[in-house]
Amino acid sequence: MNILVFDTCLDKMYVTLTQNKNILCSKIVTNQDNKYHSAFLISTIKEILKSNNLTPQDLDAVGTNIGPGSFTGIRACTTVARMMAQQLNITAVGVSSLEILSKIAEKNTPALVALDARKNCAYLYTDGEIKGAVELEEVEKIIKNNNYFVITDDKLNQRLGGISYQQKEYKLGEILAELVYEKLQTQKPKWQELKPLYIQPPPMG
Repeated sequence: MNILVFDTCLDKMYVTLTQNKNILCSKIVTNQDNKYHSAFLISTIKEILKSNNLTPQDLDAVGTNIGPGSFTGIRACTTVARMMAQQLNITAVGVSSLEILSKIAEKNTPALVALDARKNCAYLYTDGEIKGAVELEEVEKIIKNNNYFVITDDKLNQRLGGISYQQKEYKLGEILAELVYEKLQTQKPKWQELKPLYIQPPPMG
């Protein structure tokens, strides 16, 4: 099974090609020349497929990060995933950025992921569930009263502690690929079911 996954929701773009669980190619793209990294998504997909002697028609499934994260990035990767799955008549799998980031926690330690949601809130993920946008004071209480491996971004790291995923180059594309493969073992979601996870409404205009 050839699976292509991509993520433009976070501070870098991740594109990974796998054959079942085997990683064939994984690439990280950053912002370049004032262009947001999602602008390079299509060209990166074409490059990876070509370098592995594959065409889009050789794909069996696509997977993507559905958010939360950059509104521009969420729109970019969910739109591309839906279009590819529809045109190729293949499965499309969505995974939350919160679930992806939870996998960088130390083994045997429950993960708490808190990403900046502005307005004194954090997008919160604990105990395998997305809790939504939660006030920072409440997040601090949860951290204080529990033994979590705390994962944040640069903006919240100083206040909440733990580690910031932005301070180290984690293999988030490969983590996404693993999660997509696992989900494909138990479900065959349709592309129509793939929707952005904004949690908070996108900005107007």
